[in-house]
Amino acid sequence: MRPHSMKHYFYFLATCSVLIFWSSCREDFNFSSSEGTLRFSKDTVYLDTVFTNIGSSTYTLKVFNTTDSNILIPKIKLQQGQNSNYRLNVDGLTGDLPLGGKEFSNVELLAKDSMYIFIETTIDIQNIAANQTQFLYTDAIEFGSTNPQKVELVTLVKDAVFIYPHQLTNPDGSTRIETLSFDIDGDGIEDETNIQGRFLDDDELHFTNEKPYVVYGYAAVGDGKILEIDPGSRLHFHANSGLLVTSGASIHANGQPSSDAETLDNEIIFEGDRLEPQFSDVPGQWQTIWLYNGSTNNTFNHTTIKNSTVGILTDGNQDDPSKLDIKNTQIYNSSAFGILGRASHILAENIVINKSGQSSFAATFGGRYTVTHATIANYWTNSFRQFPALLLNNFTTDSDQNSIPNPLLSANFTNCIIYGNNNPEVLLDPVAEADFNFNFKNCLIYFDDPNNRFSGPFYNFDDTNYYDNVRFNLDPGFLDSSENKLQIPLNSPASGQGTTAGTLNTDIEGNTRPNPSDLGAYNAKDLDQ
Repeated sequence: MRPHSMKHYFYFLATCSVLIFWSSCREDFNFSSSEGTLRFSKDTVYLDTVFTNIGSSTYTLKVFNTTDSNILIPKIKLQQGQNSNYRLNVDGLTGDLPLGGKEFSNVELLAKDSMYIFIETTIDIQNIAANQTQFLYTDAIEFGSTNPQKVELVTLVKDAVFIYPHQLTNPDGSTRIETLSFDIDGDGIEDETNIQGRFLDDDELHFTNEKPYVVYGYAAVGDGKILEIDPGSRLHFHANSGLLVTSGASIHANGQPSSDAETLDNEIIFEGDRLEPQFSDVPGQWQTIWLYNGSTNNTFNHTTIKNSTVGILTDGNQDDPSKLDIKNTQIYNSSAFGILGRASHILAENIVINKSGQSSFAATFGGRYTVTHATIANYWTNSFRQFPALLLNNFTTDSDQNSIPNPLLSANFTNCIIYGNNNPEVLLDPVAEADFNFNFKNCLIYFDDPNNRFSGPFYNFDDTNYYDNVRFNLDPGFLDSSENKLQIPLNSPASGQGTTAGTLNTDIEGNTRPNPSDLGAYNAKDLDQ
């Protein structure tokens, strides 16, 4: 045998030996049909509450083969088969055609191994529960054929009133989503915008508490119209959606004190349309309640606004005292601002704001602001923020970054707590070309400036024209700022430090205020009870 042939021969023998050894050690190609031996990560999968016709999040079930043998599961299927409103994905498999997502045959699972089943649902409540506003929908996943093991599936489905823009047909036959046209610049002529949405019809201008409302795009209130929202109403907004109150229009969101502090049964709640617990505190799920320049007589009372980009954006009308009257309101988890005023007029009392990606309360481009018994906090933890809890300025900028001044006619904060996890939590940012009038009276403020970065007359804390009985850098002792629980204890430095002010004699929870009152929206109390 020639040398090079001998090399090939030994190489062939070595390769065969490896292949023989490898194949003799592998048994994973041998699967035995088996039933009743599986273990599951849970006996019941609860898919959290969903709105009718809105898809759920994806939920997981882990399936374990605890035996020493490779097994073949002859059938994995939904009990209701093709009629089920659930759909499955089994470890990347989409299922038997034409029963994709509903039935899977001969699924392999190695010894001592596991696999994931992914579960989703979209349910039309009208097909399963006539004349009901919510319905518990159930099914089960069956494993095996003769005597299958089962894992139950449970979902609470809620009916809702859906408000969405129409789909319009263009002359060339293509389609587009309806956009809003309204007078943007105040010249009396409607301007086209790229804001997807539509104006509410007259019979839609009264939101009740009978069903939740789900808004796609912007629901707009037209000139001369008033949107009335009843106590206990629930408004849910899809991504990039919100409310727009145009010139000459109004919103009256007047809730009432709730009998249950957990469910807030009489509170009006504005939030996103994802009801799963993992979305309960996610900022930026929807856009804003936009009180456009020229809107008037806007009121919010006993309301909660959470998880938006900007809780309330109010533009213009700095000389209209009815522009925005907001009382007994909580605003949480705004990815930009809790309240953003731009040359506007705000009367606020008993308000609580926390966790904002920029400022919790921003009074910008001048205007008039009267804020009493407010807890303006910012314990934003998602990432760095460049602005404090409270921002005051008297200008805006044009496209070339040139300042456009407008007087801050008044910004009066009385009996307020202004605190957070950044420093300082108040920024005074004026230009000299316009008036800049503000006053803090009987307030507790976080402003520590060890490096003297802030100077000038507006930061002279001894000047009683600007600072009257203000306490600095004393931790108010919030119950749990990370969970938006901003109640204060009896021994808080904010306790008993207030003065007579405002129109309400109760705190945000309806408790009669002591005399002297406590600072912020809450009366001090024993937090250990």
